[in-house]
Parts: sequence; structure tokens; C-alpha cells
Amino acid sequence: MTDARASGAPTVLRVVLGKRLADLREKAALSYEQAAAALDVTHATVRRMEKAEVGLKIPYVEKLLRTYGVTDPVEVEGFLALAREANRPGWWHRYRDVLPEWFSAFVSLEGEAGLIRAYEPHYAPGLLQTEQYAHAVFRSGMPQAATEEIDRLLALRLERQAVLDRDDPPLLWVVLDETVLRRPIGGRSVMRGQLDRLIEACALPQVRLQVIPFAAGPHPAMYGPFHIFRFQVAELPDIVCAESLIGAVYFDQRDDVSGFQEALDRLCAQAAPAQRTEAFLDAIRKEI
Repeated sequence: MTDARASGAPTVLRVVLGKRLADLREKAALSYEQAAAALDVTHATVRRMEKAEVGLKIPYVEKLLRTYGVTDPVEVEGFLALAREANRPGWWHRYRDVLPEWFSAFVSLEGEAGLIRAYEPHYAPGLLQTEQYAHAVFRSGMPQAATEEIDRLLALRLERQAVLDRDDPPLLWVVLDETVLRRPIGGRSVMRGQLDRLIEACALPQVRLQVIPFAAGPHPAMYGPFHIFRFQVAELPDIVCAESLIGAVYFDQRDDVSGFQEALDRLCAQAAPAQRTEAFLDAIRKEI
């Protein structure tokens, strides 16, 4: 479990390289202390590199590769090229003036995931929000924020949505609580526009939406919103982001992640089938 507020948010590539360094060290049968001795640093530094808690200094990486017996020039250069790429700020770094540290990790995971599953009890999914709806959400959640800050956050949200327009977009599978569709946000016109956007999204091959109606009663995911990210990279486990009022906690331990997956699986079974979502949304829109 990781509280992303505690440290700099790593890029996904840095996490992958950290795990690869750990694998190489273990294959070389070296301890943290022995690896640290080769760099003349503390064993804690090596641990932090492997956990992607610090940037990967290229000289350190070169020395570790030699220490672990990696001598093929092509393999070494390939690893170093990835390390340089991992050290580059993500595109969202441009928004660091308004972007919470915990959310930097979220954007990185979102951009690299092959599957994004989520439960949304309060708002339309960020990747599917209209500009007007997103503006209303930010303004209601940050009533004291300056107009410039709201505009910057809005620009970030809209730029994030480009992930669904890529040649290889992730599958976005979201279960919405009926509350999301009935809570008035931004007025009737804004809500109608947002419902139209969700109806359009139902036709996209990379989007699957389900609604859990009030009539379904209580369910195991009622504690709050969360996302499960799954990757196409072998080194990365499924990662859960559970949000709260002041930040988020990230889980990557199998037992923790399994709890969220099981809750979401049960929720999907209780929710209306995805084939009925468009009709459900259309019926609510006609009531507004």
C-alpha cells in the first residue's frame, strides 16, 4: 500500500525499470548491501531505486548493470535508453502548478494501462466528462479557487481524455451509481449535455458503461470511488487507486487488489447489463 502524498509520483516506466533492476540483483544473488557497496551508497538507496521512489541516475544504473553481470552493449544501451526516458517528466508535468502529487501517479497509470475498471458513485468518469460538466465539478469542489486555477485543472482533464482517442486506447469499464445521473450538476443544460456524452460513449468499442440502479440495493463497493489499472507489461501488477477527500491510496499487493476486484465483479453482476445502459441514460435524460 502506498500513500502517494508521501513522495514524488513515479512514472510507470520507472516502476518497470525498478522491478527489472530488482530481478537482475536477485539473479546475481546479491543483497541490497552488496549492490549498495558497488555504488558507495546506503542499502536504502538501492531499495528506493527498485521501488521507483527516486529517479534512476544513469551512472548508478550503469554501475549496477556491470555489478549484476549485464555486459552485452546492446542490452546495456537499451536499458539506459529506457532509464533516460523514465526520468523525463510526463506531459502532465506542465500542470504541476495545480496538479496534486497523488494525482500525478494516477495520470501516469491511466496513460499506460490497457484496462481501466472503476466504480463512480458521485460523478461522471473524468475521461468522459464534458467541458461544462467538469467546470461545474471543479467549481463546486473548490469554491475559493481562482479562475486561473480552475481553467488549468479543466485543461488537464480535457487533455487526459485524449487517451481514449489513441490508436491503442485502454478499455474503460465503469460502473456508475444511479446517483451520478440524477444529481444536478451545473444545471439542466449541463446535465443533458453530460448524459448525451455518456450515451455517445456507449457506442465506443473502448468504453463499457454499466449503471447500478437504486433498486439494486446495497452493494460491496459503497465505501467510495476507486479505479483498478491493469497493464500489458509483465512486471506490473494490477494497481488500485482509492480516492478520499484529501488524496488517494494506491494498492498493489495481491490480497488488497483482489478485495477490490471481487467487490467490483459483484457490483457488475448487480448492475444493469451494459447493453441496457444507453436506454437507461436516455430515459433519465428525458426526465430532465
